[in-house]
Amino acid sequence: MIETALDPVELLAVLKGIEREFGRRTGGQRWTSRVLDLDIVLWSGGTFAAPRLTIPHILFRERAFVLTPAVRIAGYWRDPITGLSVRQLHSRLTRPGTIRR
Repeated sequence: MIETALDPVELLAVLKGIEREFGRRTGGQRWTSRVLDLDIVLWSGGTFAAPRLTIPHILFRERAFVLTPAVRIAGYWRDPITGLSVRQLHSRLTRPGTIRR
């Protein structure tokens, strides 16, 4: 979790710069292993849409590797689309019989 005066598009540019500093290259295959992957999952402004950025992150509700640490950091935060807290989303995803990604 961070606090910044940057708008989401400006913040994304900073995050992509950090990824490049860690050796990430653009133009490769999507969904492959990488040294560092920084995303904006949620923000205090609710929803946001721009050509290269959608908040909340489109797939965060389906990813235990995102929700598990998010519960520890901000389990009370609410998804502005579903109204569910991060803790509730995590519980739904990780309950027995649920396929984890």
